[in-house]
Amino acid sequence: MPPPTVSNTETIEREIRDFLRENFPLSADGVTLERDDSLIEVGVIDSTGVLELIGFIEERYEVEIRDEEVLPENLDSIGNIIRFVGEKLGGTAASNGAHGD
Repeated sequence: MPPPTVSNTETIEREIRDFLRENFPLSADGVTLERDDSLIEVGVIDSTGVLELIGFIEERYEVEIRDEEVLPENLDSIGNIIRFVGEKLGGTAASNGAHGD
């Protein structure tokens, strides 16, 4: 499946939510995640889960996440992930004032 267009933030959000629900039981256990909820603080994922999330993003969106990009501001909430993936795909998905490399 090809990566979604960078303007399609709804697709990115749905795929991230589906991944979390399928791979991390707490995200399917009646927890309603808002876009800005910390995935770690809410208890959806732990440090190992972050590595699984990175693997999913790299494979699904055909991007490489460098070690220095593994930061809460990129990966700790659904909103941050949408923005980060959009930036990696070369756009500004879901973020005004997003900054690229």
